[in-house]
Amino acid sequence: MNTRIEATATTLSWIPSEAVTGLTKAAFETGFTHYDPPPPDVVEDLGGLRAADRFRYANVLAGWAEVADGRIVRAGYGAAAGVEMGSTTVRIGRLGATFAAVALPVLRRDPEYLADGSVRLTQTCGGRTALPAPRAVPHPPFVQLRSPLVWTTLTLTLHPDGRSEPGLPGASAFPRHWVYDDAGALVRKSGLTDYSAWAAHSFGSRTPWGDEDSPALSVEVESAAERVLSRLLMTGAGKPRIRTLADGDLLTLQGAPGDELYLLLDGVLRVEVDGQRLAEVGPGAVLGERAVLEGGRRTSTLVAVTPVRVAVAPSAAIDRERLAELAGSHRREDVPA
Repeated sequence: MNTRIEATATTLSWIPSEAVTGLTKAAFETGFTHYDPPPPDVVEDLGGLRAADRFRYANVLAGWAEVADGRIVRAGYGAAAGVEMGSTTVRIGRLGATFAAVALPVLRRDPEYLADGSVRLTQTCGGRTALPAPRAVPHPPFVQLRSPLVWTTLTLTLHPDGRSEPGLPGASAFPRHWVYDDAGALVRKSGLTDYSAWAAHSFGSRTPWGDEDSPALSVEVESAAERVLSRLLMTGAGKPRIRTLADGDLLTLQGAPGDELYLLLDGVLRVEVDGQRLAEVGPGAVLGERAVLEGGRRTSTLVAVTPVRVAVAPSAAIDRERLAELAGSHRREDVPA
């Protein structure tokens, strides 16, 4: 007798304040359009989040599989799979109007049966805003009127023992994408947003509905203690200064003096100790706490894997009790990757 298993994976895509750069930032700062607050750590009511305008779009991958003799023998996509498009609200003074986004056809690959008896399902969802976005682009047709496309390519691997694993192999360079597992828990994040590249290239053949996808650099989720501390750093009385790094630049050098705390806003940093790579961390990670608490010497080297933006907070602005709590559960230097 075959056993049936079912699971879902979801991505929520949203616009954080630090993701928009250049002239377009003025449209957000003046209230013409809006940033999004971070989605919740656990998604319990996707419809409620959509009604509250808490995300730009969602990719919901629902899958099923039948297991016989320890292997998956049949699999497919569930009826709940598909795209949930959000909306864009435009405000001028006290007046406002909300425009529904336009969804594109859902793209699905045939189930991929793996050597270990598992199966992988792959689904691409996305669309565009209903508002025009006139802009020059660096290749034909050199001018675009419609907004660039947004998308995520989401995978769901189903195992014969009932486990499921979401993955994010591809996504548009903007906005930010968060990945949730079958229980609705946040498990991964896209590591880098690139508004300029997205506006210049994400249309026509340079999308999954044309000839190519964009690989997504995804990273593990930061701890709950980091999320609390990051909110305190960004909303406290003393605003941190923002620092940018190019790919390959050093943020810290092991053994060097330092008493500042870092909150990674965008991009990916590599953690190295004695020349050995220990981890790669993405947006939301809080770094440098051990130097602040343990004598003012950096215990690791931090290298930018991508272009990076970090918030830098002086030690005097840091809640030491919360920082000690973070340091107690967050010792990347002690655990090799």
